[in-house]
Amino acid sequence: MGKARVGLYAVKGDSLTRTHSTCPKCGPGVFLAEHGNRRSCGRCGYGERKTKKGA
Repeated sequence: MGKARVGLYAVKGDSLTRTHSTCPKCGPGVFLAEHGNRRSCGRCGYGERKTKKGA
């Protein structure tokens, strides 16, 4: 039984778009969790820092 995918997709007109990034190691279907200053994968532990715009 999988977890709910609430908030991971947005509907715009007739198209479905992803709101979160996918994990580059695990591939499509595994999303990165959004934290204040970073994104992380709960499956493999991959992490990346968010960059500030204009810096």
